[in-house]
Amino acid sequence: MMTAGRPADSGLVGPGELDRYTYAESTGTPRVTTNAPAWESSEADVNRVGRRAAGNRGRGLHGQLVQQLGQMIVSGDLGADRPLVPEEIGQRFEVSRTVVRESLRVLEAKGLVSARPNVGTRVRPVSDWNLLDPDIIEWRAFGPQREGQRRELSELRGTIEPLAARLAAEQGRDEVQQRLAEMVEIMRHALGQGDNLTFSRADAEFHGLLLQSAGNRMLEHLSGIVASALQVSGGPASGCELLTESAVEHHRRVVEALSEGDGTEAESAMRQLLAVHPETPAQSPASSAGSAAAGQQVPSGAAPGADHVVPAPREH
Repeated sequence: MMTAGRPADSGLVGPGELDRYTYAESTGTPRVTTNAPAWESSEADVNRVGRRAAGNRGRGLHGQLVQQLGQMIVSGDLGADRPLVPEEIGQRFEVSRTVVRESLRVLEAKGLVSARPNVGTRVRPVSDWNLLDPDIIEWRAFGPQREGQRRELSELRGTIEPLAARLAAEQGRDEVQQRLAEMVEIMRHALGQGDNLTFSRADAEFHGLLLQSAGNRMLEHLSGIVASALQVSGGPASGCELLTESAVEHHRRVVEALSEGDGTEAESAMRQLLAVHPETPAQSPASSAGSAAAGQQVPSGAAPGADHVVPAPREH
């Protein structure tokens, strides 16, 4: 899942069915992280990889170990140039050599570790990581680099999405405009219901679909990454993610410009939609709803370093 994100289910809904809008199922049971370093955990935590496998059927120990080690590397618990000894990992997490070997290969493909003869496997510096990898985006969103990633994602979106809106207007695809208009109506309905999660997911599909419809394969490649980032970015960095009538209206203006084939207006409307609002709270609709669903209280002004509910690992 390393080259493109996972687009949301785009099944159409009929009249009166906006509150039953279909999305892809959650990747698994939310998980709570701790700030304890990997090799210094208590004995009760040491074999948590094995215990969690039962709660994520189909993921397996391999996916669990990738998730565990990846989070620890990204959080800094396993710092740059830290040696990763397969035998030690296998003993600590009670998994086979094959599971450890395959997990380290996945992490190497993401740029997190490197394996060399006579040197072994070591953690690589941040400059070598594939920061557009959806898993790394997710892990950074729940670690100490959370705020830096939010800023970087906001800057990336501010660059590519206005361009995508202009190109999409020039493409003039009626079916895309219809689907985008449906997303606006879903957001409007979610606003009236106070449904933050549906609003957030419809917003993610709106922006992902817009990138896909620009007629540019490189922008299309980024669409899933943007959609993934929107779901885990950790907070509303722009006007489009706010559950307000103004946000819905800005989305509507983009769709209107597309329907008129006005690339300049579509680009301008998207820039206004993505305008940064630093005064907004740090808790995103998606993360708020996710925390509520997990039965967790999200304290006002909680520090990003506190324990978070982290999405379950993807299949690798």
